[in-house]
Amino acid sequence: MDAAPVIELRDVGRRYGERWALRDVSVTVEAGATLVVFGPNGAGKSTLLRVLATLLRPHGGEVRVLGEELPRRDWAVRGRVGLLAHDALLYRDLSARENLRFHARLHRLGEERVEQLLVQTRLTGRADDPVRTLSRGLLQRVAVCRAILHDPPLLLLDEPRANLDPAATELIEPLIGRASGRTRVITSHDPAGGLAEADLALGLRDGRPALLAPATEVDVTAVEALYQ
Repeated sequence: MDAAPVIELRDVGRRYGERWALRDVSVTVEAGATLVVFGPNGAGKSTLLRVLATLLRPHGGEVRVLGEELPRRDWAVRGRVGLLAHDALLYRDLSARENLRFHARLHRLGEERVEQLLVQTRLTGRADDPVRTLSRGLLQRVAVCRAILHDPPLLLLDEPRANLDPAATELIEPLIGRASGRTRVITSHDPAGGLAEADLALGLRDGRPALLAPATEVDVTAVEALYQ
């Protein structure tokens, strides 16, 4: 029997006060697939990720993530999702190591997992410095470690390569790239790069879907039109 989709959205909406940030969003993402979400600032990309991460409740439609209905069973999903947001979601006065140890305890993981990731992302030399003293690139590496610490089957990645130079990007690719084997939802402002690593493309404009198709069938100019 075929595995159930990891994400199923049917006419999903989310508003802030009277303003709809998302409206009529329907999309299905199969296990192991990558959905890339395009759209200008304010189009609803980050709101969509937060709904999938159980941080925001939808105000309309149906949401199923990892086979669970949201928000009714959001507690069953939270520990199985990795979120990399614009906000690093780290305690700024704690060190990278302390932050990761804290999250490891939440997931009942040992410190060996923390050390493994610090080595893999070449952070050991700055691991005991408060994260507020780290550059944006180093901070992004710590945030990646936090997002995948518990080995989640679903990754929600808000412009994951922001602030990373090519060498740092290469370091994190095994963790969050296609080779990780995880189901991924990625927001991007890079039409060519986003399409190249995705299976499915969703374009949002003013919170509504303006484009939805297999990534191989989407022309870069169609994505660029979303920003015009």
